[in-house]
Amino acid sequence: MKRIAVVGAGLAAVSTCDALRTQGYDGELVLFSAEEGLPYDRPPLSKDVLLGKARREDVLLRPADWYEQRGVELWPGAAVTAIHPEQGTVELAGGSAVGAERIVLATGGTPRALPVPGGDDPSVHLLRTWEESERLRERLLPGARVVVVGAGLIGAETAAVAVALGCRVTLVDPVAVPLTAAVGPEIAEVLHRRHAEEGIEVVTGGVERIERAEGSEEVSVHISGRPVPLAADTVVVGIGIRPGTALAEAAGLTVDNGVVVDAAQRTSHPHVFAVGDVARQDGHRRHEHWEAAQQDGEAAAAGLLGKPMPQRPAQWFWSDRHGSRLEAVGSMADAGRTVLRGVPGGGPCTVFGLRGDRLVAAAAIDRVRDIKAARRLIDRGVAVDAARLADETTDLRTLLRG
Repeated sequence: MKRIAVVGAGLAAVSTCDALRTQGYDGELVLFSAEEGLPYDRPPLSKDVLLGKARREDVLLRPADWYEQRGVELWPGAAVTAIHPEQGTVELAGGSAVGAERIVLATGGTPRALPVPGGDDPSVHLLRTWEESERLRERLLPGARVVVVGAGLIGAETAAVAVALGCRVTLVDPVAVPLTAAVGPEIAEVLHRRHAEEGIEVVTGGVERIERAEGSEEVSVHISGRPVPLAADTVVVGIGIRPGTALAEAAGLTVDNGVVVDAAQRTSHPHVFAVGDVARQDGHRRHEHWEAAQQDGEAAAAGLLGKPMPQRPAQWFWSDRHGSRLEAVGSMADAGRTVLRGVPGGGPCTVFGLRGDRLVAAAAIDRVRDIKAARRLIDRGVAVDAARLADETTDLRTLLRG
């Protein structure tokens, strides 16, 4: 291969480039970014960037000289409009084409818009890019009335930042206790209850419409089952993303809630790979977590170079809100029972998910060490004693000995 083209410039894209060089690829490597500037990390957009604690240079995925040192030809502001794997070309806006023997799609996704009347009102904000975060930050002023729609990771983090900045915040979600499937009911209830404790009004229901009276600076957010609408200066929508599959679909690749790939991140065309939020491994759910994007890049590099696949540890993600850190590993959906370590709501605590005598998942609030140990227990398939898991005097690392 003389040239590999990577389309997209998020973590998965940059990780793919890094892994290709680390694993010995010495051909040309071109990274196409639709956005101007250097590629940046996205998790801080709903945290330190909104708080005004981080500048663009603080959240760069790699410094400017890294691209030259690693031999990565970065094309900022170069939107790819089509890929032609049979011809081995990538087509750019304006009609020019760049040749590439292999193509890696790292096109991420776009935030889901609120599909209701008034969902496109100027007061409604999405949060996926640096520019969107900056525009929203200008609206989060003390006393501003902010309605956040969606209490998942992005919505919850944004609500926490807004209330910390002095906004009057209402958090709306159709699910009574969000994130239950991801972290289990015990941890999910603690997380959701914390919003009210921090001064956020929590509303269960769906948004039916958003209205603005002529000449008014505020909007009315109508919620199902609620007779009086919510008055808001700003509405933030965090209801997930749509994977960016347009290029793959136009090229005839197999798409099903993401670009379908195998364990090597190879798509239905042998010359095209897909990584990150846009990719879904056949037979599995699509992951949108930070570390999953990084691991996809490493697997794609191995697949491109014909090397053995790296061993993937159990899936892990985190979220910061209200001064606490949530971490989770594995899949609670696989657990047959749970074991508590600590008292949920009474400070730091951990919930372990077991199937038989094997640990398959864990979620914790402010207990980083528990999650590190749990991940190793899951990866090694060690049989564990539930009573020892629950005992806070037990050093979980000793359970690794079986």
